[in-house]
Amino acid sequence: MSDPDLILVIDEGTTSTRAIAFDGDFQPVAVAQAEVPLSYPDDGWVEQDGQEIWDKTLQVCQDVIAQIGGAERIAGIGITNQRETTLIWDRATSQPIAPAIIWQDRRTAERCDQLKAAGHEAKVQQETGLLIDPYFSGTKAAWLLDNVDGARTRAEAGELAFGTVDTYLIWRLTGGAVHATDMTNASRTLLYPLNISPDAGWSTAMLELLNVPASLLPEVKPSGARFGATDPALFGRAIPILSAIGDQQAALVGQGCLAPQTAKITYGTGAFLVANTGAEIPKSENRLLGTLGYGIEGGGAAYALEGAIFNAGTVIQWLRDELGLIADAAQSEEMAEGLDDNAGVYLVPGFTGLGAPHWDANARGTVTGLTRAASAAHLVRAGLESAAYQTRDLLTAFAADGADVALLRVDGGMAANDWLMQFIADICDRPVERPDFMEMTALGAAALAGMQLGWVTEAAWAARTAPGRRFEPNMSDDLRNTLVKGWQRALKQTLTT
Repeated sequence: MSDPDLILVIDEGTTSTRAIAFDGDFQPVAVAQAEVPLSYPDDGWVEQDGQEIWDKTLQVCQDVIAQIGGAERIAGIGITNQRETTLIWDRATSQPIAPAIIWQDRRTAERCDQLKAAGHEAKVQQETGLLIDPYFSGTKAAWLLDNVDGARTRAEAGELAFGTVDTYLIWRLTGGAVHATDMTNASRTLLYPLNISPDAGWSTAMLELLNVPASLLPEVKPSGARFGATDPALFGRAIPILSAIGDQQAALVGQGCLAPQTAKITYGTGAFLVANTGAEIPKSENRLLGTLGYGIEGGGAAYALEGAIFNAGTVIQWLRDELGLIADAAQSEEMAEGLDDNAGVYLVPGFTGLGAPHWDANARGTVTGLTRAASAAHLVRAGLESAAYQTRDLLTAFAADGADVALLRVDGGMAANDWLMQFIADICDRPVERPDFMEMTALGAAALAGMQLGWVTEAAWAARTAPGRRFEPNMSDDLRNTLVKGWQRALKQTLTT
């Protein structure tokens, strides 16, 4: 029997879960994907069935294993996941006690407003690098404890476990033997100090503030580390789990941004600009987030500065599924390209509030500038353009915090749209680089697992070049300024704070 020659990556995203097998050159050789539907049971609520997340994950892993000819080919598993999504489950049965609360969910907005009104935000930002917002996991966990019958009592008795999606998958993969997360996912909970050492432990001050018992919490490890091994009953043999990392930090690694002042933006369900700040603890005066970029057992680690756009790809889904204006994402590019201009139409996609740098949990989406001449194509173009304007807002805040991003490395589903990438380069007045292979979240998890296996070094990964396309800005300053002013007027009409 030959030695295992593949890494299996689980990429559990907001709307689907994928499994991808990478070879020793980090090229994909097999892939399987399954949709995991979202539900919206109330205004601002976004949920998923945690058991279905696991079932679909197991399904796609088994599909890929069948494609490659058996689990004996897999040297290790890497995991990357939608961050901040919150689950609490029964330790005895592994069943979630309620639906998973998705990162976009805003049900704890009132609680967050109370905490801010009580003057806690400055201390919270100093402790965690984060702002007080429903986006993060801590208030979600507290909500579940307070709103599911008996949950708080059971949690305090040690019967329940909390985790983001990586933690839940590790738990299920190991048959409940390992309750662990990585430092990047921990840093998104509001419960973990902004400390590059996984030995830091959870923040006692934040646990007390948010009323979350320590008995719920997982062990914290570096992103590239050994997280135990899979239950042999799942795939026919025990396979080591060698990495776990939040999706945006995974894309940072995937893009090779292991040096300070390198940055990437991923255009997926949301859009996330992350800049590596090295050993320097990021301190934002412009409502950006300090977070952990990655950590490698026995190797390097880095802090990161992040700006989060809550709705990017969801805009295209909305135009397709709810309005029926396009049949698929590719059609949005054709419609936008067919127009001479945007006719003054702007869409501010505050479907689940607005993220950085505005942090307005109560904002809702608006369309402005409509005239009788406005067409479906103008609305579609406005939806695409919103990603560029929001990116510019982030870049302005990054520059004000001393982290000017001169080059945008892009990935994610929306990055396939050539018209949009050129428009982003034009509006942001910066070159945009897009790799040909854009599954950077999965690639980052694979790279970290590969480092654990000795297949690649950090230095070699940082020096790696990937083929792709570069978009240079070519818009006049006058036109750019006019378009941005229109966006700022639309934004002002949308913000509630």
